Amino acid sequence: MSGNVETTLRGPDAYKVAHRTLEIMERHAVWPTPLNFELWSHYVADPEGPLARELNRLLSIGEPLTETVSEELAAVYLAKARLNEQIRDAGDQLSKELAAVSRAIVQAQKSHETYGQTLAGASKGLADAKDTAQIKAMVDSLSTATRRVQRENKSLEKKLAESTGEVQRLREHLEQVRRDATTDGLTNLANRKAFDEELARACAEADENGSILTLAVLDIDHFKSFNDTWGHQTGDQVIRYVASVIGSRGATPRFSARYGGEEFAMIFPGEDAALVEACLEEIREEVASRMLKRRSTNEDLGTVTVSAGLATRQEGETGSCVMERADKALYASKRTGRNRVTNAEKPAKAA
Repeated sequence: MSGNVETTLRGPDAYKVAHRTLEIMERHAVWPTPLNFELWSHYVADPEGPLARELNRLLSIGEPLTETVSEELAAVYLAKARLNEQIRDAGDQLSKELAAVSRAIVQAQKSHETYGQTLAGASKGLADAKDTAQIKAMVDSLSTATRRVQRENKSLEKKLAESTGEVQRLREHLEQVRRDATTDGLTNLANRKAFDEELARACAEADENGSILTLAVLDIDHFKSFNDTWGHQTGDQVIRYVASVIGSRGATPRFSARYGGEEFAMIFPGEDAALVEACLEEIREEVASRMLKRRSTNEDLGTVTVSAGLATRQEGETGSCVMERADKALYASKRTGRNRVTNAEKPAKAA
């Protein structure tokens, strides 16, 4: 989140923001779930921010603010905010560690300079020494200085070891934060933000290598009525099941993501339409082959089906354009009976 939003949400006006948030949510009939409250508190705290602008746009066109819409907004706006905040915190901690190491090194340099001066003085003193007592005093002085430098070296080694461990811990933490910010919490597939980034990267790579790239979009059939009948928890069970089937076919170098709600997307680098269509048919058949049961009551839920559309990227085509063509192919599958796969290059036929 931005510094201003963070300050507002953690400052003396936080309760005012909370009351105002609930008032606005009630006015627009937004259910007060934790996710919705987080979204709308950002709306109140930063009314000119990108999230607020998008919410205002949705309100102006009368878009229903469903759970799916909230999840999509959170994936786009809150994930980045959380990532930025945790990166900033980790950066602050790293700066402190580096400053401590710098101080330890400066202290060690001073100790070595002093030791060098002691050695130079001892060398001169030994040359000028007239008796054994003077030599013994020089040796004692050197022994004391040597022990002091050894202690300083051990202290520096300890600090460097501790800082190395802390930097490694911060690196692992940032990697976990990155994974969390790009992973869908319900399915453990990549989220929409990660998909959009991977699609842009895959398109650039295809242009550079002159390679083929195919994109697919899948959607659970009749999911809304299923969700309305059985409830959101059972709906989540179905989404996880479909995601597990898609994920099993989407291992690297393929890339699979939950694009939003009950919709999924897959990237197939180096694979033509025939290979991708065969893969999607396998997914479609496996999803439909299983009789699902409601986890909480063991009631039969029947079978679930998915529709899919695919499009092979044309040379120089943007990711959003090929995504749009794959999406149109998906809706051709929906129009012609569902539970089918449609290639954007081939007209769909009704069952």
